[in-house]
Amino acid sequence: MFSINPYVLLITIVGVGFSFAATADVLDNQQKQELKALTNSTMQSDLSYQLVESLTTEVGHRLMGSEGDKKSITWAVKKMQSLGFDKVWTEEVNGTFWQRGDAQVRILTPYPQELVSIALGGSIATAKGGLSAEVAHFETLADLQAAPDNSLAGKIAFISYRMDKYITGRGYGAAVGARVGGAVVAAKKGASALIIRSVGTDNNRIAHTGIMRYQDGVNKIPAVSVSNPDADMLVNQLNRGEPVSVYLNLTSHTDTKVVAKSANVIGEITGSEFPEEIVSIGAHLDSWDVGTGALDDGMGVGMVMAAAFHIAQLPERPKRTIRVILFAAEEVGLLGAKQYMVDHKDEMKNHIIGAEWDFGTGKIYKMTSGVGDHAVAAIKEFATYLAPLGVELSTKNNAKAQSDMSLLSAAGMPSINFAPDGMDYFDYHHTENDTLDKVDTEVLKQTTTIYTLFAYFAANSGINFRN
Repeated sequence: MFSINPYVLLITIVGVGFSFAATADVLDNQQKQELKALTNSTMQSDLSYQLVESLTTEVGHRLMGSEGDKKSITWAVKKMQSLGFDKVWTEEVNGTFWQRGDAQVRILTPYPQELVSIALGGSIATAKGGLSAEVAHFETLADLQAAPDNSLAGKIAFISYRMDKYITGRGYGAAVGARVGGAVVAAKKGASALIIRSVGTDNNRIAHTGIMRYQDGVNKIPAVSVSNPDADMLVNQLNRGEPVSVYLNLTSHTDTKVVAKSANVIGEITGSEFPEEIVSIGAHLDSWDVGTGALDDGMGVGMVMAAAFHIAQLPERPKRTIRVILFAAEEVGLLGAKQYMVDHKDEMKNHIIGAEWDFGTGKIYKMTSGVGDHAVAAIKEFATYLAPLGVELSTKNNAKAQSDMSLLSAAGMPSINFAPDGMDYFDYHHTENDTLDKVDTEVLKQTTTIYTLFAYFAANSGINFRN
């Protein structure tokens, strides 16, 4: 079903000697030709897009523990097998299954208005019938933290901080704290609920969800976000100097007696000479239960699966093993990555280098390494192959892998971080608008090609990236 240009039409491979000696810090001529062949063929392939289309159409959303989550595991195993992976297996990941239910937020006074809202992931429900209370407005989480304890008794805390838009997505860090920890802070101040402006950069009347956290010993209160236009509406009413009261009703809940079962899905192209040495490329398979998870992280799933496939089409297997890891339950707290670290704790020294995709809608424009000092020269060599694709090499050597794989980086795995254009990413992030039409096919060819070249280079160059 995939329209792939066979590599045998691009290049004839002749066997050559191979050495993983310490001095082998560049590709030999034969490997350079293979790298060029991969560039040409992958840039013409639509496989990664076909995979994203299949995932979003045949499975849809993939919230941890949901039917979609279960379907996605079966889907990923079958796809890897059909793509010719040498090994495919799953590793169980357990957690809780939170169910969204319904959300309703309405301004009661002074000027009644319905607000578009969504429960934050993990939020409890309101009492049956909802609650009505006056709003206490804070521009930032820090402002809420500065409020006196118990000063918000009987009120709903509202944080109106607006996320800034950057190509790097760095505005997310300044905004997401209100979503993750705002309910705990508000509860300590005595609030009965929390409303936040969506952690997003769009002006659509669509609210953004995302995980929030409670703290043992602190009263749990319901938490929602409202769309950017509706947050503006609420601020406008508050600016008139009159008390603003809001009705809030949530039915979201977690059944603590139910264990949600998911799984990491792992596939390998086995190394021909050093199969125990692992080059890992990854993405997370789960998504929130709104939209179809095309950007977050369907793109990454399609890219890393396609990258391994393209390399497997060469006449010879790579020297090292290329491992594709589709992590479970990233959205609800990196549960799949945490379980991976448990399952593979004795194998971490064999993880030679890795990279994950979990951000961006545009082309990759920069590469940052996180390798040993002696391996930097090899990264510079690799950067010359990416330059024609519009990728510059950062002067820094401090990269950590994204999302799930950041745990592997923290455990000592050398890593690469590829920076894509993320200017519009948070327009769609964690919303109903995260759908296939937002995936640019030409962008996906470039990003897939880069991950393919990275995996090939790391598996065949002979570099000890830890030194």
